[in-house]
Amino acid sequence: MPACPYPVNLDLDGRPVLVVGGGRVAAAKATGLADAGARVTVVAPEAVPPLTDDPRFHWQRRPYHRGEVASYRLAVAATGDPVVDGRVHRDAEAAGVWLNSADDPAHCTFTLPAVSRHGDLQVAVSTNGRSPAVAAWIRRLLDRWIRPEHARVLALASEVRGELREATGTTESPGWEDALDDQLLEMVRGDQTDAARERLRRAVGLVATHEGAVR
Repeated sequence: MPACPYPVNLDLDGRPVLVVGGGRVAAAKATGLADAGARVTVVAPEAVPPLTDDPRFHWQRRPYHRGEVASYRLAVAATGDPVVDGRVHRDAEAAGVWLNSADDPAHCTFTLPAVSRHGDLQVAVSTNGRSPAVAAWIRRLLDRWIRPEHARVLALASEVRGELREATGTTESPGWEDALDDQLLEMVRGDQTDAARERLRRAVGLVATHEGAVR
C-alpha cells in the first residue's frame, strides 16, 4: 500500500461489483456494497446467508473464471485461498479494476475504512490497512461521541447551503467555520432549530427579510 492513500467516497449506485468468495468475510463486504447501491455478483462454489437468500446478491455457484473481473467496476477477493485471491488480483491489475483483497493489504488497490454512520453523516477511520481492529476500536469511540444532534446540524447546514447557492451562485463562505461550533450544537440539542438556522444564515451572509425570504 502507498504511504498516503487518497481517501474518497465512491458512488456505486447501480454499478456492477464482483465479490469472489462465499464466507463470512465475503458476506460482510458484499452487504456493505449492496447497502451502497451496487449491483453485486458473488462467485463461489458454496456460500453462507445472506449471500444465498438476499435478492440483492446474484450468486453464481461456481469457481472464479480467469479474467472475469474485467467486466466489473470494482471487485473484492475474499476466498481465503491465496491461489484464487492471487489470480483475482492479477486479473484486476491487468484490467485496471480496483480490488480489495481481504486481509491482504499488499494485494489491495483500495482498503475499506471502519465507518461510523449517522444518517448522511459518515466518519471513516483508516489505518492504511495496518490494523482493521484499531480502526474498528476508534469507530466505536466515535459512535459513542457522535450523537443524533450532529446529524441534525448536518441537515440544517445542508438546507442553508442550498439557500446560499441559490442566492449567490456559490456555497463558499468564510462564515461556515465560525458558525459550526459547540454553541450551534447546543442550540440544536436544545431544539432551538429556528434560532440555529438564523445563526447559520447570518454567519454565511444570508439576511432574512421581514417576509421571511432570504436575500
